[in-house]
Amino acid sequence: MLYDLKGEANMAPMVGILYSAVKENSQRLQSITAGMSQEEVDYKGPDSIFNNTAQLIRHILYVDLNWVYRIKGLPLPQSLQEQYGPMIDEHGGLPMFQGVSLSTLMSQYDSVLDMLKEACTQLTDADLEKIVTFGHENEKQATIRWGLWHMADHNRYHQAHINQLRKWHKEK
Repeated sequence: MLYDLKGEANMAPMVGILYSAVKENSQRLQSITAGMSQEEVDYKGPDSIFNNTAQLIRHILYVDLNWVYRIKGLPLPQSLQEQYGPMIDEHGGLPMFQGVSLSTLMSQYDSVLDMLKEACTQLTDADLEKIVTFGHENEKQATIRWGLWHMADHNRYHQAHINQLRKWHKEK
């Protein structure tokens, strides 16, 4: 099998490559979570002290949703903040989330990716240099280019956690 990052036909070359990295990692997320039961989606690891897969997917979704709106140059609508947030709970961790099917979570995430694709079709490669602010505690600055890369990297980072949860669940 040949792997490559190819830009989308209706996107600027570099925008398309970065979008492709996000898209590829979302496809990998779907692959590594395929076939999970609801019990496994809600499993919090040994001694129930870790984030479950539902929390991790919801977190990835919410981070990416925030980046989509930064890319668009718009604030995240309150309705979406209420539907998918908050980013962190009152203890500084991921909010508890369970009891939602994997298919629902992945469908919601696919909707965010559709919004990202739409936003990316509006970008030029020069737009990648635009600076946006991000961060839930103290605001930081980054280029849109970095934001797209971060979306792919962040997704892959939490996939390692999901893989570990799957391993533990299988062993129990």
